[in-house]
Amino acid sequence: MVDPRGFLTVRERELPPRRPVPLRLMDWREVYETQDRAQLKRQAGRCMDCGIPFCHNACPLGNLIPEWNDLVSRGDMREAIERLHATNNFPEFTGKLCPAPCESACVLGINQPPVTIKQVEVMIAENAADSGWITPQVPERLTGKTVAVIGSGPAGLAAAQQLTRSGHTVAVYERDDKIGGLMRYGIPEFKMERSVLDRRLAQMEAEGTRFRAGVNIGVDITGEQLRDRYDAIVVATGATQWREVDLPGRDLAGIHQAMEYLPPTNRIAVGEERPADYIDAHGLDVVIIGGGDTGSDCYGTALRQGAKSVTQLDIYPMGPQERAETEPWPTMPKVFSVSSSHEEGGERKFSASTQAFIGEDGKVTGLRIVEVRKVDGVWTPVEGTEQDLPAQLVLLAIGFSGPEHGDLVGQLGLQADARTRFTRTPGYATSTPGVFVAGDAGRGQSLIVWAIAEGRACAASVDEFLMGDTALPSPIRADAVPLTA
Repeated sequence: MVDPRGFLTVRERELPPRRPVPLRLMDWREVYETQDRAQLKRQAGRCMDCGIPFCHNACPLGNLIPEWNDLVSRGDMREAIERLHATNNFPEFTGKLCPAPCESACVLGINQPPVTIKQVEVMIAENAADSGWITPQVPERLTGKTVAVIGSGPAGLAAAQQLTRSGHTVAVYERDDKIGGLMRYGIPEFKMERSVLDRRLAQMEAEGTRFRAGVNIGVDITGEQLRDRYDAIVVATGATQWREVDLPGRDLAGIHQAMEYLPPTNRIAVGEERPADYIDAHGLDVVIIGGGDTGSDCYGTALRQGAKSVTQLDIYPMGPQERAETEPWPTMPKVFSVSSSHEEGGERKFSASTQAFIGEDGKVTGLRIVEVRKVDGVWTPVEGTEQDLPAQLVLLAIGFSGPEHGDLVGQLGLQADARTRFTRTPGYATSTPGVFVAGDAGRGQSLIVWAIAEGRACAASVDEFLMGDTALPSPIRADAVPLTA
């Protein structure tokens, strides 16, 4: 390290400033401003050369975090992006969207605020893009083998890029009208602008990856046709089957799933025409059921639309400010966090469970909630805590149950486990020869960093299936579990 005592001389955790709330509520641009280079070097210099970097174990990609922290602290940004790309195809995606389990496992975090690993990562990638260092890596020769990737989320794109660079001819199929999966229309622009996604897609196209948007595999093209046309198939359709609630009044108009609400709004945010299914929160009391990232995305979106009020309900109690004794380092603790959306207004209610939706003339006008506590593992209402909240728009952001099961399942001979995930071997292979499963379709709803790691590992298995052996890295097995869970 440049200064082996850097973690002692710079004890504060510094992040770039967020744009002023009144300003950012007027547009859809990203929240964070560019970080000062001197501040970035200081923060990278806090990495302590700990000898056993637990951040490696927490990151399924095996990112070489201490190495690129050292390079950034020395000002060698060119070598830093090379080291970062050695393990991660899309570091700007993870830098902007991953909750950073690596930071929870940072050794410095035992008694100080951890290194700003996620921010260093994204700044390496952004600097590389600005400097023209993100260039196509075209294979020297083609193998003559063909691969179809179904789904263009992070797992599908990572698998496709790895296989293309190995010389295979790869086509990525996406049922939406544009490539990117939930990164295209599910993630708000204020979290990651679409230009970040598009520049990676341009790199992949220049490398030879072919994109086929607007094609619903299983309907427009059958699984049998796909198997006849390609030597191998990667199913990376994600876990997009949303969870439902079975409550009185659920059939009232004005109650929508988060993924019915976010995509049409995100289309408008990037300048597309207003779609017919657009849901406008302007002037409405909005209640979001679900305290996770998707609920936070709905929260910030509703505020930008000009909602009258926004309330987010979380069934879990408010987390502690510090790591609890029951969640010791290096586990990922459940602590109280404030997203950029929560800074912008609205209200959050914890230990809150919805009992029923209230309505008039077939439209939702509110919902009845109650405070709950866990008793013997069961959420139990607290007597006398019932209250009604006004709401003309209710958004369900309670996660996803698994991949969607359609005609493609039977056509490719896929099987599912009790959680509806597609079953595969530790090497990502299904029982159908030449068909592999990567990402949330096999793992269930998870983090973007796990999706990219699975895409890379699955690509190695596909390459070995096609060629007999492989030189591609395989960071994790399909049955790997988070080390910080």
